Amino acid sequence: QVQLVESGGGLVQPGGSLRLSCAASGFAFGLWTMSWYRQAPGKERELVASISSIGDVTKYEEAVKGRFTISRDNTKNVVYLQMNSLKPEDTAVYYCNAVERHLWGLGTQVTVSS
Repeated sequence: QVQLVESGGGLVQPGGSLRLSCAASGFAFGLWTMSWYRQAPGKERELVASISSIGDVTKYEEAVKGRFTISRDNTKNVVYLQMNSLKPEDTAVYYCNAVERHLWGLGTQVTVSS
């Protein structure tokens, strides 16, 4: 099957950390740009971070820059989002996206609350 499966979401206190993973299967993962998006209730889906096919170029939304790090392991077909210093406003469903492949995962819930 051609799919992306996110994992690692959950409930965390403000200031805490979480690492999201996105496992890819059924396509040439190492050829495509990968991105993380998020969508909070009642809001539009927004781009959080992206990483080029070989991992040499990364981009971040200003709100998460310095706190989040996107990375990938093309030998394992996995893209990660390390989330540090989490804030309540980071609460959202986080989605993995294979950009050129136009492929999305189903998302994983991240809730930041005390």
